[in-house]
Amino acid sequence: MKKMQIFESAMCCSTGICGASIDSELLRISTVLSTLKKNGVEINRFNLSSSPQEFVDNKIVNEFINNTGVDNLPITLLNDEIVISGRYPSNEELVKLLEIKSDLLEQEQKKSGNCCCSNGNC
Repeated sequence: MKKMQIFESAMCCSTGICGASIDSELLRISTVLSTLKKNGVEINRFNLSSSPQEFVDNKIVNEFINNTGVDNLPITLLNDEIVISGRYPSNEELVKLLEIKSDLLEQEQKKSGNCCCSNGNC
């Protein structure tokens, strides 16, 4: 199986639900990663504030930050190669990069009504 890692900038939480406004992209990626994990697809996600040592220990990530700074986070690594920087991968990109069935994510979107709230009232 392919090894995917996401290294993201420092933040208080990974869900996007904290603070004054909801970050819909953080909410989307959190939901997608949770769905993939439930289906046996593990993607490691590292936040600069909660896992700084991962950024230091990973030579590729460390070099990237030294060359470009933290403003270009998040970065996505696939098998220790940067494949996306400055944003999170789209659902379509995740399907293609990980070579998984697209219905894994489509089924979850249908169940949730493509909404951030469990009760469908956003």
